[in-house]
Amino acid sequence: MLDLGLSKMALIGAVALIVIGPEKLPRVARTVGTLLGKAQRYVSDVKAEVNRSMDLEELKKMKETVETAARDVEQTVQTTATDFEKDWAETTAGLSSTESVAWEPPPPEYKHPGKNWRLKRGAVPQWYKARAGVRSKALSGAARVARYRPKSLN
Repeated sequence: MLDLGLSKMALIGAVALIVIGPEKLPRVARTVGTLLGKAQRYVSDVKAEVNRSMDLEELKKMKETVETAARDVEQTVQTTATDFEKDWAETTAGLSSTESVAWEPPPPEYKHPGKNWRLKRGAVPQWYKARAGVRSKALSGAARVARYRPKSLN
């Protein structure tokens, strides 16, 4: 790459000042700066495009490896299934038609729910709760205001 130090930059600036002149030098410096900026953007875009294409190639390779692995798994499952079906056919070949009926488990036996009658006997009746002022249900703020608002005489 170019090795531009401070001394070389000063030499280039002095030559440009003599050749171009002090009136046009700012305008030329501006255009050179914009051209350099465009060139840098172009180079960065090209680098990004190359990186994207490399990533795309890597993704394609990964996709191919995953697809081949999936095909291998599918083939092994198919071969295992066919082997199982052959073994099943050999095993069930000796059974008679009455024995080949599917086995059904017996229905479940009745089980008493086992409610605790002591718990029910020890519960406080609802009428006692109401008389004692025990709240059984929570009221929202608006419902409480509507319930306990004094009735107007109108």
